[in-house]
Amino acid sequence: MKDKVSVGYIGLGIMGKSMARNILKAGFPLVVHNRSRRALEELVSEGAKEAHSPAEVAEQVDIVITNLPDSPDVELVVLGEKGIIDSARKGLVFIDHSTIKPATARKISETLGAYGVMCLDAPVSGGDIGAQRGTLAIMIGGPEEAIKIARPVLEVEGKTITHVGGAGAGQIAKAANQIMVAAQMVAMAELLVFAKKAGADPRRVVKAIQGGAAQCWTLDVKPPRLFEGNRQPGFKAYMQAKDLGIVMDTAREYGIPVPSAAVHTQLFNAMLQLGMKDLDNSGVIGVIEKLANTVLLET
Repeated sequence: MKDKVSVGYIGLGIMGKSMARNILKAGFPLVVHNRSRRALEELVSEGAKEAHSPAEVAEQVDIVITNLPDSPDVELVVLGEKGIIDSARKGLVFIDHSTIKPATARKISETLGAYGVMCLDAPVSGGDIGAQRGTLAIMIGGPEEAIKIARPVLEVEGKTITHVGGAGAGQIAKAANQIMVAAQMVAMAELLVFAKKAGADPRRVVKAIQGGAAQCWTLDVKPPRLFEGNRQPGFKAYMQAKDLGIVMDTAREYGIPVPSAAVHTQLFNAMLQLGMKDLDNSGVIGVIEKLANTVLLET
């Protein structure tokens, strides 16, 4: 039986740590690098090997994965000093699970491709729970050959793996995903506050509409947490705002009308201004509460 490919993982945040842990548990040799020590030390104690730079990660593995906050972070780790590019070589597979601009994904693919590196932009959806359970949806842009090599690792991370197209196509799919996610979060917030202020029990309203046309992942998963007063992430509001910024930038680049996404972008940006940036993206209900002068839960 052929030995499993070795994997490097850079970026051990809420999502990345769980995804890297699942890779390690599946028996893949794992090398990790992260700016903060706590998550890194957890995985090292579980059997991962520490590297001190992105270049040091890449030189030791067959597949190197990044999971970082934004486009500049990915560019720095990949193309910056002691970056992955310093260990670029033919046959290396680079997978980026970050959510970044499609144009950035294409730039990185072109730059690393000149060294023979095969690149996959592979953002994910499913939140912290999906990351922990290995049930994420993974949307991929890049060559089929790289997906074939990486599939055993991708199947540990996610349940749905979809090849969308060439470089940047995965990020386009993720931006489309975030248009829908934001719409659902805002709609849920509105209906809960609407029910409360209009005099109906929001819990019963949710139960009543879950079996009909309003049924969706957000309505199934988020209300129980909100009814408990839990607005902790999850997926942080400032990341949702960042992703919507990508949507708006890409829409302007291609001349695409996105009127509802524009309003939702304003609402998530308002969360940041109100000091709610580290709350879950479902915490956008806090903005609707302020506008409606009511609260979901009485204190």
